[in-house]
Amino acid sequence: MARITDLLAAGRTFSFEFFPPKTDAAQLSLGRTIAELEGLNPGFVSVTYGAGGSTRERTRDLVLWMRRETHISPMAHLTCVGHTRAEIDSILDAYRSGGIENILALGGDPPTDPADVRPSDYNYALDLVEHLRDSGGFSIGVAAHPEMHPRSANRADDRRFLADKLRVADFAITQFFFEAEHWQRLVDELAALGVNKPIIPGIMPVTNRGQVQRMAELSGAVFPAWLAKRLDGVDDPDEVRRIGVDAATELCADLLAAGAPGLHFYTLNRSTATREIYANLGLPVA
Repeated sequence: MARITDLLAAGRTFSFEFFPPKTDAAQLSLGRTIAELEGLNPGFVSVTYGAGGSTRERTRDLVLWMRRETHISPMAHLTCVGHTRAEIDSILDAYRSGGIENILALGGDPPTDPADVRPSDYNYALDLVEHLRDSGGFSIGVAAHPEMHPRSANRADDRRFLADKLRVADFAITQFFFEAEHWQRLVDELAALGVNKPIIPGIMPVTNRGQVQRMAELSGAVFPAWLAKRLDGVDDPDEVRRIGVDAATELCADLLAAGAPGLHFYTLNRSTATREIYANLGLPVA
C-alpha cells in the first residue's frame, strides 16, 4: 500500500472514485468494475461517504476489503457532519488497524431527513482536517471546487477557505469540471495565496447527459455550451457516451499538458468510459 503524499511526490497519479453499493447485485457489479480497473494500475482509489455518515459502515467495509483483497491503495472519504470527535477517533482506529493510510476529509452534506440529523463536534471541514493531522499517521486530502463551492459567498472567500485547508492537508482533489482553464485558474489563485500543494483534477465523462448536468448544478460546475451543442439531438446512449468520452479525453490531454499532477476519474461504479479514456490517452496499464 502507499500514501498518496508519497505517490504524488514520485510522479503523476491516476485514480478512481467509487461509492458503496447498497444491494448484493450492486456489490457484484462493483466487484467486476474494480477487477476491470485494477488492470489500469491506479495509484489509488477513493470511496465516498453518504450524507451525515449514512454509508459509514459500507464505506469502511469496502475500503478494508480493497485493502485486503486487491493491490489497490484505497482512500476513505470522511465527513464531519453528524460526528463527534470520539466517533471519528473510533473510525480512525479501525482504519489504522486495517492498514489504511489515506483519508479525504470533507465537510459533507446534512441528511435530507431532519430526523436523521445528529450532533457534530465540527463546524467546518478544516476542523476535521486539523483533527486528522493531530491524530497522525494519515495522508490527508481535501475537496476543491474549481468554479467555486456553490455555498461560497464569493470567489475570494472560497479560495481563502481552501487555502486554509491545504496549509494543513497534503493535497486536494477537485469536483469535476469540463474546461482545463478552471483547474489552471484554481492553481494560480492558490499559488497567489502561498499554497502550492498538489491539486488533482476530477474528471467525469458524460455518459448520461441529464444525470451529469444535474450533478454539475449541485457541485457548482457549468455545463458548457459547446458540449451541450455536441450532444443536442443525440438520443442513442452509445453515441452520447462516445461524445462524452471524446470530450473528457480532450480535457485530460489539456490538463496533462498543463502540468496536472494526475487525473481522478469519477466512475459511477462503471469501468467502460474510464478504460476508453485510458486507451485514447495511451496511458500505461499493468
